[in-house]
Amino acid sequence: MKLIIRDNSEARALFGLHDEHVKTIAAVFPVHIHCKDNEMLIVGDPQQVRQVEEVVRGMLEVLRSGGALGKGDVTYLLRLVEAGQGLRMNELLNGMVVQTFRGKQVKPKTLGQKRYVEALRKHDIVFGIGPAGTGKTYLAMAHAVAALKAREVSRLVLTRPAVEAGEKLGFLPGDMQDKVDPYLRPLYDALFDILGMETFSKHLEKGVIEVAPLAYMRGRTLDDAYVILDEAQNTTPEQMKMFLTRLGFGSRAIVTGDVTQVDLPKGRTSGLEDARSVLADVLGISFVYLDYQDVVRHSLVQKIIQAYGAISQRDGG
Repeated sequence: MKLIIRDNSEARALFGLHDEHVKTIAAVFPVHIHCKDNEMLIVGDPQQVRQVEEVVRGMLEVLRSGGALGKGDVTYLLRLVEAGQGLRMNELLNGMVVQTFRGKQVKPKTLGQKRYVEALRKHDIVFGIGPAGTGKTYLAMAHAVAALKAREVSRLVLTRPAVEAGEKLGFLPGDMQDKVDPYLRPLYDALFDILGMETFSKHLEKGVIEVAPLAYMRGRTLDDAYVILDEAQNTTPEQMKMFLTRLGFGSRAIVTGDVTQVDLPKGRTSGLEDARSVLADVLGISFVYLDYQDVVRHSLVQKIIQAYGAISQRDGG
């Protein structure tokens, strides 16, 4: 089967640097792919040729919608086609959440992330639950920043439980802010990437953005705010209830966590696990579950998550 690409520029983006994308496809489907100028010839088993064609057409769809095409995008397309869902790739197009200060468009990269973003747009309280690398915290940040820019809220409040804190905090050097900053660093990093250091610092100075440990939320009422609770698997049920009942008028909340990474003392119930059963049927609250297929980090991260998941199932965990 022969595909004619629009022009050499599009062909270069499609093939990848040093034909990296073509090699990625050939590593999954044992077909022969010959590329020259703006032509691609695919030779092999008819069914596999059709699958590769589906992958390539999905890649072209991404490029022609104005998106960039990275190795991770190609790998995800391959997974969709293998699972018989290749045609659903168009669901990801035109789904920008926010534009970073560098001009990069933040978009969902997987169908699970797409469901997550849609839930964030429709519900006042959203739980994003999934393993490391699925983008649950970064997309929450991006959506909250978009709401701030659109003046849907007047401030962002970002919080995390400092699990190892307790008595150990007193032995750490510095004042209280110095002691808790390491626990909040991932939140800072995401905001730096989206807003840039200068804008973030100005917002922080003016109180438009607040980053604080979960313990600082007690006794407050948060009006007209987007409130994000990260690493929620490390809250207790009491802390989770305390956090969710802080919401005031015009406020929304995103709760993110990974139920396989609970660091609470043995025997303590996770507030995230508890919330899944207590709040499952409450209207206005959405639970979105991401899995290893939504991992957008190094390809080995997905395999690591699968390996640990298999052991957990085997042991009945």
